[in-house]
Amino acid sequence: MSAESYAGDVGPQEAYAALAAEEDAVLVDVRTAAEWSYVGLPDLSPIGKRVVCVEWQRFPDGAVNGDFVEQLQDAGLPDGAPIYFICRSGVRSVAAAQAASRAGLGPAYNVLEGFEGPHDEHGHRAVAGWKNAGLPWRQG
Repeated sequence: MSAESYAGDVGPQEAYAALAAEEDAVLVDVRTAAEWSYVGLPDLSPIGKRVVCVEWQRFPDGAVNGDFVEQLQDAGLPDGAPIYFICRSGVRSVAAAQAASRAGLGPAYNVLEGFEGPHDEHGHRAVAGWKNAGLPWRQG
């Protein structure tokens, strides 16, 4: 694994299964605070876990969070724990997984399709992702 790489990409169902099966596995949502509040969050309470929320980009200006790795380390993740990164559609989470890997955290995985997935032909995010896979989530 090169310094720029991460452990790999997994689908939402595969990520949820790994989070349920691996005691130390952690889900990190790297979307913005506005997205967490208004769009919703994965709900890991059915498997006795919580989502760790650390913004990759700051709201509202979109600047990359220069303290991302430090905030991730401050979140108290177990040493060597598998970390699954999720964003809206699976783009920011790749950058987050790469940054975590460079910092020696993980193994770090990207959750493909993210929380909402890509747009459908009507411009709605209703075709893929965590929410559309029927996995637990909550809003508000």
